[in-house]
Amino acid sequence: MGAGADSANRVVAGRYALTDVLGRGGMGTVWLATDQVLERQVALKEVTFSIDLTDEERQILRERTMREARAAARLDHPHVTTVYDVVEEAGKPWLVMEHVSARSLQQILEQEGPLPPAAVARIGLDVLDALEAAHEAGIVHRDVKPANVLVDPAGGACLTDFGIATTTGDSSLTTHGALIGSPSYMAPERVNGEEPRPAVDLWSLGATLYAAVEGRPPFNRGEAMATLMAVVSEHPAPMLRAGPLEPVLRGLLTKDPEARSTAQIARPQLESVAGRATTSESSWAPPAAAPSPPPAPGPVPGAMPRNSVERIDGDDLRALASASRALLGSVARDARDQAKVLVDRRRERKGQVRQDPPQEPERSATPPPRRWRFKRRWVVVPVLTTVVLVLLILAGVAVAVAAIFGYL
Repeated sequence: MGAGADSANRVVAGRYALTDVLGRGGMGTVWLATDQVLERQVALKEVTFSIDLTDEERQILRERTMREARAAARLDHPHVTTVYDVVEEAGKPWLVMEHVSARSLQQILEQEGPLPPAAVARIGLDVLDALEAAHEAGIVHRDVKPANVLVDPAGGACLTDFGIATTTGDSSLTTHGALIGSPSYMAPERVNGEEPRPAVDLWSLGATLYAAVEGRPPFNRGEAMATLMAVVSEHPAPMLRAGPLEPVLRGLLTKDPEARSTAQIARPQLESVAGRATTSESSWAPPAAAPSPPPAPGPVPGAMPRNSVERIDGDDLRALASASRALLGSVARDARDQAKVLVDRRRERKGQVRQDPPQEPERSATPPPRRWRFKRRWVVVPVLTTVVLVLLILAGVAVAVAAIFGYL
């Protein structure tokens, strides 16, 4: 894709000559450029903040991006796209980064569809290495997603775009309560306004790997607030392709950051999946990226959404937090009320047994029907009666006979 007539022969900061557009996103445009001093190709990110910010917010975010880009430049890792410099021109920061001949995972998924679990596991291991290096340096990326993962022709990956990264201890709220990020890959604690910790990147890694193997993000609802509500209150969509990756994805997508899988837990799980590759999976590798890749085709409906960064206002975040608390609170109240009813019933039954003495049953005016039971007297009495009658008859006969024959 050409740079366009308005940027022909444009040189930024008196040093970087722009040539082609490598990609566009909610936070700006990435250019292929030539460093005229060192005579090498670099990737130059023009941070535009084109996400409905006020002038004051743009100024705050510009200063913050300059500071955080300098912090990211401290990273030196094979799976991290190196930030060489950050310069300013026309009031906008420009990030000078290492140029990697690769396509983003987002582009690969849009063009080729879901990837095999073993290939996704290898990508996950590389990104996990990058995140561990960043976290050791005190940097939280905060925007791990397929668009920020570059995959080379050999299937290796590196993490790029630390444009909204922050040093540990900094606030996740960028400007006046506005939250900046990609809702489909944003951790629940960020939505709740908590301070970003390394665990937020592990959640985003889980969401990224889920999208890579399933072909769709785990919580995408098409609209930012609906997606964020799903992130904080719903389970991920059922996994149909993940196979052996499912346990590690569920561990990384645990909503409670304290219970979420750590890098130490996820690593052996990913290594196990990567080692199970079949012949077809082990031979998978993305095609080499062309110097000027054509624009990616539109996403399949219901599959991968376009790369986007959203600005969520503080009022919207408070409404979302209130709604999620109400949702969770209603479930808790229903369970609590039901449990209380059961406990009260049980106490009533126990109390009635202890307090109420046994009472004689009321006699009914109509006697209950007698139950026919076999009793021994029903046999003994008739037999005795019969014996007595027989003896009396025999005695009578003997007397009569004696009278006849003159014995009496």
